[in-house]
Amino acid sequence: MQNHGTIRTGIGGWTFDPWEGTFYPEKLPKKRQLEYAAAKLKVIEVNGTYYGSQKPETFAKWASEVPEGFIFSLKASRFTTNRKVLAEAGESIERFFAQGLAELGPHLGPILWQFAPTKRFEPDDFDAFLRLLPETVDGLPLRHVVEVRHDSFKVPEFVQLLRKHGVAPVCAEHHDYPMIADVTADFVYARLQTGSDDVPTCYPDAELKAWAKRLETWARGGTPDDLPLIDPDNKPKQAPRDVFAFFIHEGKVNAPQGAMALQAMVED
Repeated sequence: MQNHGTIRTGIGGWTFDPWEGTFYPEKLPKKRQLEYAAAKLKVIEVNGTYYGSQKPETFAKWASEVPEGFIFSLKASRFTTNRKVLAEAGESIERFFAQGLAELGPHLGPILWQFAPTKRFEPDDFDAFLRLLPETVDGLPLRHVVEVRHDSFKVPEFVQLLRKHGVAPVCAEHHDYPMIADVTADFVYARLQTGSDDVPTCYPDAELKAWAKRLETWARGGTPDDLPLIDPDNKPKQAPRDVFAFFIHEGKVNAPQGAMALQAMVED
């Protein structure tokens, strides 16, 4: 019996001019970039779904261009998360899931709900929002993850809310935003955002090795001992977990190389 979940490392999107000739081969047609990226990586976080709706045909096309086991994480609509009262987001959430996401089939991964740095934690309102998140779309099970970027969320009550609803927090390594490394779901979602364009693998080798160890610990059902916890008294269930890790934001030029290097470390 497998005693650990699947670890997937990846990047944000697949269209970025500096990747042409560095990650993508010279003269590779843009229409083949997703196919190439999916052959080298395990997961891609899609940002376009944050800014606007897509068509079912678009999702179907993406699914047709990636191999078995490849996953798309979709960033949910900004029209849902950028509102004062989250409890009133029901109609917006329904519209997001009515786009045709199920066309991705088994390639549909976590749905990322990203909140503005100014959004503060209001327990009752956030609880009401989490209650609105569907468990399935057209029969496909859904996983939800939230990225909160205000320090008011660094309280045990927030972690307990996530655990109650089976929603994961983004474990964000960022210069300004809070890190919430508590495990609250059957998967872990990390966004590594302090890379450098001057480092060939986005992150230095020592930092990649440290993250590889953390990802492996999570995948086996443990909790890394070198990351801060908001609610250390609340122990997660010891069970294998899938783990997603993305090289995002700073160091984007070499993000694909970072993802491939980290994937190689956890597969050795």
